[in-house]
Amino acid sequence: MSVFLFLILVAVVLGIIGVAAHGLFYLLVIGAVVLVVDLVYAAIRFRRGGRKHRIPR
Repeated sequence: MSVFLFLILVAVVLGIIGVAAHGLFYLLVIGAVVLVVDLVYAAIRFRRGGRKHRIPR
C-alpha cells in the first residue's frame, strides 16, 4: 500500500512541476503515465488480494 501511495504522490508532483514550469510539459506526461500504471497495478493487486493462500505444511 505504501508503494501505491508513493507512486500517486510522485505522479502528482511531476504533474504540478510539468504545469508550473514553462517548457517541462513532458513531466506532466510522465506523471500521467505513472498515475495510470499505478492505478492498473493497484487494480490487479487488489483484485487478486481477496483470495486466501494456503500455507503448505
